[in-house]
Amino acid sequence: MRRLKRDRETLPISLLDPETDQVLAGQAVSLRNALARYFQRRLRDASEVDDLVQEVFLRIVRRGDAGELEKLEGYVFKTAASVLMDRARRRKVRQADRHVPFEPDIHAGETPGPERTLIGLETLEAVGVALLELPERTRRVFVLRRVEGLSAPEIARRLGVSPGAVDKHMLKAVRHILARTRDER
Repeated sequence: MRRLKRDRETLPISLLDPETDQVLAGQAVSLRNALARYFQRRLRDASEVDDLVQEVFLRIVRRGDAGELEKLEGYVFKTAASVLMDRARRRKVRQADRHVPFEPDIHAGETPGPERTLIGLETLEAVGVALLELPERTRRVFVLRRVEGLSAPEIARRLGVSPGAVDKHMLKAVRHILARTRDER
C-alpha cells in the first residue's frame, strides 16, 4: 500500500476521501495554473512555485472533505495564503535571506587530508554520543536551538517551559558536549 508522508508520520493513501480526490482531479489543471500565477506574482524565486502549489493540494487532501466545500476555489486561495505565511515564517527562523549560494570557485577551500577528515569524524561521533547522554529535554532543547534554529521563546512555548529554563538546558548541553569532545582529543 502506498503511503503519504505527513511531517513525521505517514498516512495510508487509501484513507483519503475518494470524493475529495474526484473534486480536486476535476479542477486540478485550472487550479494548478491559477495557483502557479498566484505564487509567481508574490515570489522572487520562481523555482519554489511548484513546491508551494503541491503543498496547497497536499493540505486540501489532508483536510479530507473538499467535496463538501461550496467555494473550493476560495478555500484553495486561502490555503495558498497560509502556505505563503508558513514559508515566510520558516525563512525568517532559518534566516534564509542571509544564506549565500555555494559557488565552488569561491567557497571551495582545500580538501582536508585523511588525518583532518578522521579527526572531524571522531569529533562528530563524540558529539553524537554526548547528545545521547543528555536527558531527553536537554537534548531536545539543544537540537531545536542549534539544528532547527528556533529562538528560546519559541522553544519555551513548544516545550511548555520558561525561556530561562531553555537557557539553562542549553548551557548544560553545551558544557557537556564541550567536556566530552575535549576528552576525545
